Amino acid sequence: MAKRTGSTEKHSRGVRPHRHEPGRCLNILRTLSAYIDDELSQDICRQIRKHIGACPHCEEFVASLRQTVSLCRHRPAPILSSADRLRMREEILCSARMR
Repeated sequence: MAKRTGSTEKHSRGVRPHRHEPGRCLNILRTLSAYIDDELSQDICRQIRKHIGACPHCEEFVASLRQTVSLCRHRPAPILSSADRLRMREEILCSARMR
């Protein structure tokens, strides 16, 4: 997927900046994992593709997420000790509580 120029550059060339209803990107981001794994209905996928095509921020994020998923699928999972797994779990839970 080709990287688009930033909205600031577009705006300076007379193109209207990217706009849509508040929270739309966040709603899209919540479904991206299922979208990438082809777990959503065709209608929802169509809506997501339409949004991504019009939103340079989401388009860039999806490209990055696809690359990350691909890299993770082609790398062996590291072997973690029980202490490492416990520490990671605690850090994830702590981070989630901070939000």
